[in-house]
Amino acid sequence: MKESLNEVIKNNEKMIYALARNFKNYTNKDDLYQVGCIGLIKAYYKFDSSYNVKFSTYAYPYIFGEMKKYVREDRELKISRDITKFNLRIEKASILLTQKLKRVPSIKEISDYLELDEKYIVDAFRSRNSVMSLDEPVNTDGKEISPYDLIADEKSHDIDALIDLRNELAKLSDIDREIINERYHKDYTQSKVASNLGMSQVQVSRLESKILKRLKHNLTH
Repeated sequence: MKESLNEVIKNNEKMIYALARNFKNYTNKDDLYQVGCIGLIKAYYKFDSSYNVKFSTYAYPYIFGEMKKYVREDRELKISRDITKFNLRIEKASILLTQKLKRVPSIKEISDYLELDEKYIVDAFRSRNSVMSLDEPVNTDGKEISPYDLIADEKSHDIDALIDLRNELAKLSDIDREIINERYHKDYTQSKVASNLGMSQVQVSRLESKILKRLKHNLTH
């Protein structure tokens, strides 16, 4: 093409904005314009005048395709955020009811508390990675402590802090998660865990110590 890239963008601005208007439910047209420009640039570098077609016609699917991809991914991200917020509501309700009832609440009790259909509560629990109970004892430096105690100072009774702990546990690698699961949920000895995972007892001990230190660091900084 004889035109420079800047000239091409300037000459096709109206088409890009016109395509952006197709997404009536997406209000941020500036974002659509930017991704539309990305599509235009891709078309610019791939276009060959021997195609015997107008550049605008050739660029159309590139521009519209980038916009559709952006809107789809943005929508998926928003849905993911909504699910996370919903799960946090249920998590807080579960912790509050546990403190109030002195036991783990039932699905119905959480449902009644939040005034939500039980099926939503069930779906939320299924979507979570439950690694270990917050009440399970942890043995570190020869002392048994609750995971609550991994959170320093008075934050140990803060609901948001407890949720942070669960989130940190969910971020562990598969092998780290399995070590924590077997050590503190299944109550296996380090030797038993080592045998199950094909490691030495010393390796399990070192990894376990590193995991606990990392959890404490992430939750107190």
